[in-house]
Amino acid sequence: MVAVPSDEISEKYLQKAISETNELGEEIARSAPEGAFPVIGSGHPLADLFMVKYGPQPAEAQEGVAYFGRAGQAILKSLQRLRIDPLAVYGTNCIKFAGQDEEEARSQLTRELHIVQPKLVVVMGEDALAFVNSLAFPLATPIEERLGELQRFTPTIDALLVPDIDASLDDQAAKTSFWQAFKTAGAWWAELPPY
Repeated sequence: MVAVPSDEISEKYLQKAISETNELGEEIARSAPEGAFPVIGSGHPLADLFMVKYGPQPAEAQEGVAYFGRAGQAILKSLQRLRIDPLAVYGTNCIKFAGQDEEEARSQLTRELHIVQPKLVVVMGEDALAFVNSLAFPLATPIEERLGELQRFTPTIDALLVPDIDASLDDQAAKTSFWQAFKTAGAWWAELPPY
């Protein structure tokens, strides 16, 4: 038996994730009715950190990419402050376009989680929390309303609930609340074993 180098195995997993992510993006685009602007997830297809908020903002819908615009810039600054590699992050929305059927959206978010296989899911806001808890994800434990506390989501995935980033951008107290909860991700990241 010939041993396969781990770099080769990692590359095959990455190629598979890229292919599956592209297929899902095409499916989302096809499922959107005319005039709707589908928004696909963005980031590394095998990210350690998976961020999910409820629905896209106008800038995201205009570009078709999750976390485009003010929320994306705020998240990027926060990641930099916490010394989290932004290339190890994937971001998406529960609802991919206005008026989307929730069952279809649940199926798509579940597929994204299966593709990315993150180590931490950062759930942004109460609407996203209710949506993620409704997924019936295999071996998942419901995430509780405990801001800034690491929780077990599945045996291999932790969860962190933070306030909705979109609702936190224009109010200083809300920004502070978001930061206080989100900085737990920095402590979690610092504990990850090096590659």
